[in-house]
Amino acid sequence: MTGSAEGRDGTPGGPATLLADAAAAAVRAAGGHASGVYLPSGAPGVLRLAVLVGLPGQLYRPWWRLHVDRRFPVADAYRLGVNVVLPNTTESMRRYPQFAAGLPFPMGTINVPVRGASGPCGVLTVLLPAASDITEVLTERDRVVEIAEELGAAARRLEAAGVPLVWDDEPLCVRPPGTRPGTARIGRISWQPTTDVVTADDSARRLLRLTAGDRPWGADALVRAVAAEDRERLVDLLRETAGGKQPSGPLPLRTTGGARRLVELCGPDTAAAGPEQRVAGVVLDADSVADAAADQLPQGVLCLDRLGLIVYANPRVAELLGEPRARFLGRTLWEGVPWLGRSAFEDHLRAALLSPGAVHFHVRRPSPGAPRTGAERFEPYDGDWLAVSVHPGPEFLTCTVAPAHRGAQAPVPAGRPDGPGGCAEVAAPSLVHRPIVLAIALTEATTARQVSAVVMQELLPAFGGRRLALYLLQERHLYLAWETGFPAGFLTPFEGVGLDARLPGVETLTTGRPLFFDSMQQLADAYPGIALDTTEGARAFLPLIASGRPVGSCILGFDRSRSFSTEERTVLTALAGLIAHAMEKAQRYETEAALARGLQRALLPRRLPLHPRVETAGRYLPGTQGMDVGGDWYDVVEAGDGLALVIGDVQGHGVQAAATMGQLRSAVRAFALDDRPPDEVLSGINHLLIDLDPGQFASCCYVRLDPVTGRARTARAGHPPPLLRRPEGRTEVVDIPGGVVLGVDPVARYPVTGLEMAPGAVLALYTDGLVERTGDDIDVGIGALRVALAKAGASVGRPGGRSLVAVADRLTAVARHTADRPDDIALLLAARRTGHPD
Repeated sequence: MTGSAEGRDGTPGGPATLLADAAAAAVRAAGGHASGVYLPSGAPGVLRLAVLVGLPGQLYRPWWRLHVDRRFPVADAYRLGVNVVLPNTTESMRRYPQFAAGLPFPMGTINVPVRGASGPCGVLTVLLPAASDITEVLTERDRVVEIAEELGAAARRLEAAGVPLVWDDEPLCVRPPGTRPGTARIGRISWQPTTDVVTADDSARRLLRLTAGDRPWGADALVRAVAAEDRERLVDLLRETAGGKQPSGPLPLRTTGGARRLVELCGPDTAAAGPEQRVAGVVLDADSVADAAADQLPQGVLCLDRLGLIVYANPRVAELLGEPRARFLGRTLWEGVPWLGRSAFEDHLRAALLSPGAVHFHVRRPSPGAPRTGAERFEPYDGDWLAVSVHPGPEFLTCTVAPAHRGAQAPVPAGRPDGPGGCAEVAAPSLVHRPIVLAIALTEATTARQVSAVVMQELLPAFGGRRLALYLLQERHLYLAWETGFPAGFLTPFEGVGLDARLPGVETLTTGRPLFFDSMQQLADAYPGIALDTTEGARAFLPLIASGRPVGSCILGFDRSRSFSTEERTVLTALAGLIAHAMEKAQRYETEAALARGLQRALLPRRLPLHPRVETAGRYLPGTQGMDVGGDWYDVVEAGDGLALVIGDVQGHGVQAAATMGQLRSAVRAFALDDRPPDEVLSGINHLLIDLDPGQFASCCYVRLDPVTGRARTARAGHPPPLLRRPEGRTEVVDIPGGVVLGVDPVARYPVTGLEMAPGAVLALYTDGLVERTGDDIDVGIGALRVALAKAGASVGRPGGRSLVAVADRLTAVARHTADRPDDIALLLAARRTGHPD
């Protein structure tokens, strides 16, 4: 299942065939618009689209590559190994705003992981009509799951045979099941007059009944393919076209078998020389009554199949587009009429393919004499406007084209507001979407590292880049914050360069101007002597400036030489501004977070008291979401001839929670030093919290332990119950009736419960952040902690046994290595030492 040439040949039973069959079956079973299969690529953490059914590959190019950590339905299905079903746009926007912003059409999607031998090895995804809720697509989901399971079984067999499950090529585009190939009634030919060599695609060969064994074909092969009475007219057409005369229209003729055909030619490119001068042409099946009728229409008509091939064009559309039909018939829209395939119109075509209604928009035709390739080089002129309407069908898109004026108003679909200049904007252009998608993604990034990761995941795939470097400004020097794709050690010499260095990454920041280099040679010419990591490629250097203040610079690298269109330059510059603001926010966050964490540490005990009979250990882990400090705390206080063990959790986060926590901690210490019983301590701080009226409540568990006898008295206020590991290993949840949380009821009572701690026993107090799991009841987490304490607490308190500090580290190890901790975590352990007589 590899993206190599041999993997794309469609050999029956081969990997490419398996993928294509699975995607085609999925789109048929779900009644979908399109379907695809994603596989891992050779680049770590990147998924690539291997097969696409029902959409032209060009229209799906922004999603050819996806990072597995991206907040995207396909990425989540692969990374988490779960089905991701989005019945409509509302649900998509709620769960995956980046995805919904990129495909803002009324549709749903089903994403199912394909399971290999050791976990997900790909994702089967289907785009389907929108439903009101998930219950309406459950049947379709189940069908797609069955197909994914069959594909997974085949994938496991391939893995066992040593076939790598990776894809690094462009996607293999397949027509939906049940549709006719767009080239069945149209074929392309070309003729080099100087060498008399004719080439013909499979469709043209079938239409003219050319024999493959007679290759190489010459002009005589074309002449022999038509009826005797039409041969002289075909010879004249070939001769005139080769001489530079443009034919006035298609030539009707019959083949030797009597079938009616149209042959349409266009003269050679006068800019080419010698053998490169070709006469291009198309051969059409003239037996279609519908085509004959459409040929008479006063408006232009253009038809595309589901893969973007132009399968019909009437004479009027050729006149309006300013191109001979022979130049674009039988080609994809992006090859035949490149300025209609620009990114500014790709979303309109996506809308027609993925939603039921017609799409209408205006376009300015390029000026006469403009080059036919390189859409970014077209220079439109005022007054030459065309009104385009795209009507979707099960097999074809029908486009109507008519003259319009700059201020004219195109037909407006119901419920769609008019756009600028009277044009109805169905969807924003693809490149214009990129700032929206990036801005949404950056709202979730709070650190410089998270911002850099988002830029890598969103910016590189969108523009086809392979290298990224982000530099941040500190004390008039640039320091590398993130890089990917560059050779190891290449960027080291540029670390800490000053703002006086003559380097593009510096000058883009000092001048505030983005710098674009279409080739590495162009870069070397502009900066003689600069170190280059490759001889082939292109580079973009973008200034990161936020609110007029320089933040750093961004370097994008591309493996091949390329030009940057005006639209791309504009969008990249806008993206750089978003990145700069996100980086500035991240730097501010990290500064404030450091101060906040310092405040939190200052409010927690620096060290716990040492006692000859009781060992204690505490741990605190801040949450990773947001930059506010939390209200979790623990403490150990020497109270008379005993020890007070306390743990608490103030509701909420922020400075207010920390301040309230500090006040409660001080009050608890005062009550403990006065050796008050547990119920009086909790009642006292309950009244204090109500009197303070901070608009918050708190939970707390208080234990008064006699180290000599091991007897303890405990009370709790809305807090998770303690765990007790007995010396023989049995670990249990301590049954304490408890009372309501502090700060709610001024007459609340907090019952006291007694317990016994034998030498070697371990008592665990904790906050809910350690035991709460999304989607699970808290009792499940408490049970898991009880099992972990039973295993980790063996030999604690015995000479030479495991220290309580080591046990605390073990119990918090998973949480410590979890990147996404929504809440703070506090843990307090106490163990009676052995070797002392009771």
